[in-house]
Amino acid sequence: TQCKPPGEEVAHSTTLAILNKLSSYSWEAKAVLTLAAFAMEYGEFWLLAQLRESDRLAKSIAILKRVPDPKDVPGLAIAMDHIPVDVYWAIMTVVACATKVTILTSDEVKDHDLAPFAQKIHYVLNKLKIQLIVCRKQIEEAEAYRRIRKTFQTPTEIMEVFKALIFTKDNVQPLIDGSTKQMNVLLFISSLDISDDDISILKPIYEFTKKGNQHKIVWVPVVEHWTDDLRKKFETLRRKMPWYTVQNPAPIAGIRFIKEEWNFKGKVEHSNALHMIRIWGVKAFPFTKATEEELSHSHRDRWVGNVVQDIHPSLPNWIKEEKYIFFYGGKDNDWIQQFTKKASALANDPVFKETKIYIEFCVGKGSKGEDDHGILGHFWSGIESLFFTKGHKQVDPVTQEIQKLLSYKNESGWAVLSKGSSVLLTGHGVSILRVIEDFDKWKDHVKEKGFEFCFKAYHENVRLATRPCCRLDIPGSTGKVPDTMKCPDCHRSMETFISYKCCHIDGPNAHH
Repeated sequence: TQCKPPGEEVAHSTTLAILNKLSSYSWEAKAVLTLAAFAMEYGEFWLLAQLRESDRLAKSIAILKRVPDPKDVPGLAIAMDHIPVDVYWAIMTVVACATKVTILTSDEVKDHDLAPFAQKIHYVLNKLKIQLIVCRKQIEEAEAYRRIRKTFQTPTEIMEVFKALIFTKDNVQPLIDGSTKQMNVLLFISSLDISDDDISILKPIYEFTKKGNQHKIVWVPVVEHWTDDLRKKFETLRRKMPWYTVQNPAPIAGIRFIKEEWNFKGKVEHSNALHMIRIWGVKAFPFTKATEEELSHSHRDRWVGNVVQDIHPSLPNWIKEEKYIFFYGGKDNDWIQQFTKKASALANDPVFKETKIYIEFCVGKGSKGEDDHGILGHFWSGIESLFFTKGHKQVDPVTQEIQKLLSYKNESGWAVLSKGSSVLLTGHGVSILRVIEDFDKWKDHVKEKGFEFCFKAYHENVRLATRPCCRLDIPGSTGKVPDTMKCPDCHRSMETFISYKCCHIDGPNAHH
């Protein structure tokens, strides 16, 4: 039979059809048989819903009968949890009404107020109506998700994919017109919590692609629940971007698909295109896997140069002249001040003047000692991007150094020593400062064996003696996190922890 929308007229005609079918039965039997039929229908529905995860046959039947998956419609599970209590109140109300009828048909004069029961049933009904609205919305979202999956599994024109993924059916916009046909499109999919750094990194890409006129950048803002503050923030960000933007954004039908299938990181042509752009910029164009492999190989030992060359005006010259450079920072100002003082004394030692060894310093602090979030943010953003471009490949010494450095991000102090853009070592603040403090113990070997060899050898001895715990904090919004990871220090499997953070922020930057 065809299921028609509920309504008094449909319910009335269906009731008459049932009564006609059961015309030969008594009124009591009619009620019992109707309830039994509903119980069987409801029981089968709920049994299939419960068994679909553990029983393949039940799952197949559930799909054929279009039984919703509880994971797709969480509101249904909430409603079902309330059903026993609601049924209890329904039965109690029926009993109260029956008692009232008995009193009315007897000679007894008793007060029996039904108002509290009416209020309770009214509350239950309103609650179920609200839950029904929630369930219908979730069912629509689940259906949209299934349609998108089907669209991606069926060969079709790319515009059909965009329409299914980005727009609601009532909000189709001319994202790609005749002038952009046959072009390559770089979809920049993000929340509104994008940094000015990321926008500035994309601007040279935009200018470069304009010349060839064969590539376009399109920003697709992903927001699950729009508010007036978020719309204002969207407009502010949009004005900073010279490229195409999805205008008048509605709640995007493909949010769940993007999160689950693409891990929110645009994994279509390349698994982490934004990380690639952050590291190499225009050099990475056109952002293919082959280009990434080529750049990774050619810059294997010089990875720090790609991350730091824009954060200090003198760095390009230092790198070109192959000077020794200390990049350092940390959460503890006292450590930074100690390192600055003692490392500067080391660099000015007569031993280095005699051997013509030049050491420069780059610290993640402003001129007055305050945190320079521009330097720090740019630096750690680059390191995290390097981590995600290498984190899923075979671990090599370069990957280990990047992981090790990332583990120092929230420590009191850390330092990277490079020669030009070639990284010599990364170190925890405790071990690095100890090497600097013990300079008198190893400086006599510098002339014979060289600064690089002496520093690394002494640091290795100190590192093995101190060896603090290694902890990697990976932002969940940065990329797909590896399932397991080896310690970059001792190569044992690291323990996995899940942590959550709240900074008690209201307004446009709040997470919902």
